[in-house]
Amino acid sequence: MSASASIHLLGSSGEGGAEVYFVELVAALHAAGLPTSAAIRANAGREHALHSARVPFQRFGFGGPLDFATRPGVKRLARQHAADALVAWMSRAARHTPQGPWKRIGRLGGYYDLKYYRGFDLLVGNTQDIRDWMVGEGWPKERALYIPNFAEADDAAPISRASLDTPEGVPLLLGMGRLHESKGHDVSLKALTQLPEAFLWIAGAGPIEAELKALAAELDVADRVRFLGWRSDAGALYRAADVCVFPSRYEPLGNTVIQAWAHGLPVVAAASKGPASLIHDGADGRLTPIDDVDAFAAAVRELIASPALRATFAAAGRLRVERDFSKAAVVDQWRRLLADPEGAACAA
Repeated sequence: MSASASIHLLGSSGEGGAEVYFVELVAALHAAGLPTSAAIRANAGREHALHSARVPFQRFGFGGPLDFATRPGVKRLARQHAADALVAWMSRAARHTPQGPWKRIGRLGGYYDLKYYRGFDLLVGNTQDIRDWMVGEGWPKERALYIPNFAEADDAAPISRASLDTPEGVPLLLGMGRLHESKGHDVSLKALTQLPEAFLWIAGAGPIEAELKALAAELDVADRVRFLGWRSDAGALYRAADVCVFPSRYEPLGNTVIQAWAHGLPVVAAASKGPASLIHDGADGRLTPIDDVDAFAAAVRELIASPALRATFAAAGRLRVERDFSKAAVVDQWRRLLADPEGAACAA
């Protein structure tokens, strides 16, 4: 099977799970011998990560309707790299993906407005539910695919609790994700009032940081909460914690769940779409109703009290990653798709 050249487009300048996974996937495709390059909006951290992975990239504006430079610039880049496929991550990138002798593929990690993908050859959802939703919205079934995200543990040592002013021996909860209302970090803070010995690390940045810090103070738990900001050492954080808390109100996938599993950390999550489709409650994690603080606190308390249950969930989570979300399996799916988009779609 020939190695097809692809350019992956990301128009976001911010930080989030999709942006992190963008770098992970293009780096994995490049490392697997597939000619892969990136067209991105300026972001120093992302540029450093791509450079470290030896992935060629070029910066573009990815602006609004008056941006007349990005699309022709991407077209020149595609011709320069003899691209067989352009893969647009999210709607802003799709808007600037030019037509040409290459296939245009949309990679969707959410329920985006499909108007931005008119004329595309193929759409790929990272959950089965997103794929089904695309078809329900009128996208042709034969041109809709499901390819999950992969998860892979790094080799980082656990970060020192002392370095984040956290005592040894206390139950440590880890929340990952943007500081946004949809992520439900307020639920974790409220649950902490019912877990008097536990500490909580929240790793992420976003628009409601001041609001969450004020809530922590109002709840009188601020002395047991550490707001870590945006972090690039997720593996070290996962390995330092006892329980991953993931109370998202809206979550199409829940990449945090499979990343926690890959690092051997048990998960308590709200039953939003993504986590509910991933976690088998009582087998490899705990699910609670969305916004139910009491149920969430009770599930976390159960895991804190039982090292054996934490170990059971962690082992089951690792098996799920090996079976369903391994890097090798996901890269192979992308390899086959890029080499033969029509064949891959027909096989879906």
